[in-house]
Amino acid sequence: MLYDAYEVQRSLFAGASKLAGLGAGWLNNPANLLGYNAMGPMVAASLEVFAHAASPRGKPDFGIRAIKIGRKDVRVDEQVLLRKPFGDLKHFAREGHDEGPHLLIVAPMSGHYATLLRGTVQRLLPSFDVYITDWADAKLVPLSDGSFDLDDYVDYLIEFLEHIGKRTGERPHLLAVCQPAVPAFAATAVMNADKRPWRPKSLTMMGGPIDTRKAPTAVNTLATQRPFGWFENNVIATVPMIYPGTGRKVYPGFLQLAGFMTMNLGSHLISHWEMFKHLVVGDEEGAAATQSFYDEYRSVCDMTAEFYLQTVDVVFQRHLLPQGQMEHRGRIVDPSAIRDTALLAIEGERDDISGIGQTKAALDIATKLPKAKKQYFVAKDVGHYGIFNGRKWRDMIAPVVEKFIDANA
Repeated sequence: MLYDAYEVQRSLFAGASKLAGLGAGWLNNPANLLGYNAMGPMVAASLEVFAHAASPRGKPDFGIRAIKIGRKDVRVDEQVLLRKPFGDLKHFAREGHDEGPHLLIVAPMSGHYATLLRGTVQRLLPSFDVYITDWADAKLVPLSDGSFDLDDYVDYLIEFLEHIGKRTGERPHLLAVCQPAVPAFAATAVMNADKRPWRPKSLTMMGGPIDTRKAPTAVNTLATQRPFGWFENNVIATVPMIYPGTGRKVYPGFLQLAGFMTMNLGSHLISHWEMFKHLVVGDEEGAAATQSFYDEYRSVCDMTAEFYLQTVDVVFQRHLLPQGQMEHRGRIVDPSAIRDTALLAIEGERDDISGIGQTKAALDIATKLPKAKKQYFVAKDVGHYGIFNGRKWRDMIAPVVEKFIDANA
C-alpha cells in the first residue's frame, strides 16, 4: 500500500509539474504582455521552482565525455565490463591512456545512483584508470534474478576487483564513499586472508560507518532507538506491478530521500528560496546551479529489503565489524588479516551522517597492518557531501587521495 500510494502521488505531481512548467514558459514569453506586469516574474519564478521540485526523475547520466590530462583534451568512453543483476562494473576508458594506477570506486547503495559521484570520478580521472560500481535500481530487477544482501555486496566487490586485476595484470586500488566502507573493508579482509592475487593494494574509506558507536549522529541514533522489527514492519514496501521487479521487497528510495531532506530541511528551503530569487531577476545561470544539484540529489533508487535490513542489523545496531564478529558466508571477517593493503581513512569535520572517529576505527581494528601503511585525514569545515564533491573535495581532499595511492602503487 505504501508504494502504491506513492505512485499515485507521483503521478499527480508529475501532471502538476508539467502544467506549472507550461505556465512559467507562457509568462516568460516576450510576446506575453502579462509577463511585464510587476507580479509576472514572481509568479513565473514560483511556477518554475514548483515544476522543478515536483518533476519525476530517472537515472542520470555520468556525461563525462572528455577530461584534461596536462594540456591535452582526452576523450573518455564509458564501458560496461561486467553486467550483473544488481550492479555493473563500469570503466571510464581514457583514449590513449590505459596505464595505472587502476582504481575501483565503490558508490554507495543508499538510495542514490552512482552518478552522485560524478565529481569524484571527474577529479580522479586525470590521475587514475577509473572504474565504478554502477548499482541497479532494485525495483527494476525481476524476482527471478534472486536476492541481494550484504554478503552478495562483498562478493560483487571481490569479483569486480579480480576482473580488473586479471584485465590489467596489476593489483587494483579501492575507494569506498560512505556506506560501502564496511563491505569494502570486509572484501579487503577476506581477500587478504585468502591471499588472493588481486586483493587491493590500497583501500581509501571516506565518511564510512565502520564503527557507529563513535560520535553517533542523528542517523545512527535513529537506527539504535528503534528495534529491528520496526524497520521490517514500517519502511519495507512491495514493488508494484508497473515495474519489472514487481513483488520484490524493497526499501524505497523515496523514503531515503525524505529522510535526508527532513534532516536538513532548513538548508533545502533556503536553497529553493535562492533559486526563486535568481529566477525573479532573470539570473538563469545562478538558478541552474541549484537545479543541477537537485536533479542529482532527488534522483533515487530502491534497495533490496534484505540488504537494507542486514545493514541496519550488522552495521548500525550490533556493530559486528569493529567487534570482530561480522561474518561473510558463515565465516568471520578478520580485520587482522589485512597485512599488505594500505588503509586511508578520511572524515569531514562537519559530517552529520558519519561522525568523527567512525571511519578512523578501520585503522584501529586492522591490528596486524604496519603503521606505515595507515593514514588518517580530517577535512576541516567539510560536511558529508563535501568529502567527495565540490571545491574542497577537488582542492583539499583529492590531492591526499592521489598522494596516498601513488605512495602505495
